[in-house]
Amino acid sequence: MEKIKIKDRVLTGDRPTGRLHLGHYLGSLKNRVKLQDEYQTFVLIADIQALTDYYDRTEIISKSVFELMKDYLAVGIDLNKTTICLQSMLPAIHELTVLYMNMVTLAQIQRNPTVKEELKNKAFKQSPPLGFVCYPVSQAADITAFGARFVPVGEDQLPIIELAREVVKRFNRLYKNSPLIEPTAILGEAKRLPGIDGQAKMSKSLNNAIYLSDSQQELKEKIKKMYTDPNRIHANVPGKVSGNPVFIYHNAFNSDKAEVKDLKTRYQTGKVSDTEVKEKLFKAMDNFLAPIREKRQSYDGQEKELLEILIAGTKKADEITKQTLNSVKESMGLVRW
Repeated sequence: MEKIKIKDRVLTGDRPTGRLHLGHYLGSLKNRVKLQDEYQTFVLIADIQALTDYYDRTEIISKSVFELMKDYLAVGIDLNKTTICLQSMLPAIHELTVLYMNMVTLAQIQRNPTVKEELKNKAFKQSPPLGFVCYPVSQAADITAFGARFVPVGEDQLPIIELAREVVKRFNRLYKNSPLIEPTAILGEAKRLPGIDGQAKMSKSLNNAIYLSDSQQELKEKIKKMYTDPNRIHANVPGKVSGNPVFIYHNAFNSDKAEVKDLKTRYQTGKVSDTEVKEKLFKAMDNFLAPIREKRQSYDGQEKELLEILIAGTKKADEITKQTLNSVKESMGLVRW
């Protein structure tokens, strides 16, 4: 991976449409906590992008802004190292989006793998909102507005980062003295965490997620329902470990690697029950989630304090994004005063 310089910025973010889950943690949150120790890090709460399919449920967006902030702080986002800001209060981003729309074709958007996949999972049918279709351009504006060189993402978001790179390359070819930097994606350690129903991806919309804020009882019930090897009818039947969601979770969250190795061996030889494998997974995951859950609960009822944090971070981000916009306009030769 390209060496990151101390002056480089990292940008990441989430749409405020609900709480964050373990897929978010492995895909991006864990990297955010790691990167903030060395680099100037910004976390953008993308409430404008959330409107693309929640425009008629804005109360969910408003509530989820604070839910996201609790999740961020609970997993270890440090406000002395990371700036949290709100997209809708950063007008420079929206103006950059309009400018970039002239550099991206509809065909580019339509063949983008991430857009195509998300359209399948939405209830738009044949009439997706224009805002949704254009959201990759908005994300390019997010990234470039902050001058971010690195963006921690999950594997499914790589095509979006590539589109942002294409926008920057085209802009830099067209205009002199461009301030835009080509961003590079930083992948999480897990490519994609399957849902508890065995689906390829953990997702809020598929209702197959384990949330960072789940109670101990909720966690226990979800693990009980988890898919394993469908061909393994009895405990004495050898089972498959590869691709088995329960063992994917063991690999990711069970710190006792000797126990995981033993469970795999016994599972493959028909010497352990699914019940025991799940019970030990619950214990391991509860040990992982308990401190996160406890810290998150400490922010319950603290919306006023969370809002003050968000306002301060957004003011800082506003100055940076405005500087980028002014430099972009100057590079394009647009009349300014």
